[in-house]
Amino acid sequence: MAQKRKAQTEQDETRRDARLKQQPGFDSYPPSKVYRIIEPGPVLLVTTGSLADSTHNVMTIGFHMVMQHESPPLIGITLGPWDASFAALKKNRECVLAIPSVEMAGVVVDIGNCSAADDEMTSKWEHFGLEALPAARVKAPLVGGADVISNIECVVEDTKMVSKYSMWVLRPVKAWINPEKKPGEGGKMFHHRGDGTFVVDGDVLNLQDRMVKWQNFQD
Repeated sequence: MAQKRKAQTEQDETRRDARLKQQPGFDSYPPSKVYRIIEPGPVLLVTTGSLADSTHNVMTIGFHMVMQHESPPLIGITLGPWDASFAALKKNRECVLAIPSVEMAGVVVDIGNCSAADDEMTSKWEHFGLEALPAARVKAPLVGGADVISNIECVVEDTKMVSKYSMWVLRPVKAWINPEKKPGEGGKMFHHRGDGTFVVDGDVLNLQDRMVKWQNFQD
């Protein structure tokens, strides 16, 4: 019965799509690819493990989101069991989110296209010439270097969505900013469009005077 209802629903959707195949000013777009047009936040490097015992790893992610501004601030990231960092995050329940500037784009993409589990990979830190710096509140290291915009030390706040969606809810406990690479003041982030192309930060549009309901979030 359930299969019959599902088949009927699919038929109804197909007929509706056929009727609405064209809309003035718009072309149809596959729902399976909407992640490409709902542009995610900047590409991040995620470090896990422990710098002290040399188990630290680094990986690249593009799917993440701010979930709560304050009390406490919360960030969600997608990191699944297919990632070598999954076990370390599950064990230690902490990590660092590093925001690279566009000058690091090539290296960051290369990091995302290899794994610490690869036979030929001994250390991504050494292979890509990354500098690991001790963090203040977590065991995982900061990513050093003149082209890193920021490092955010995080602990795992909630794992309820991990098993179903591979979504970890993180709570920042310490943050670092590169004064020479502040966003909008010299530092440009880059954003993956989901198909191997990227968007780089451009001009800043200042509409703070119109944000009358949200002035408490302005500096």
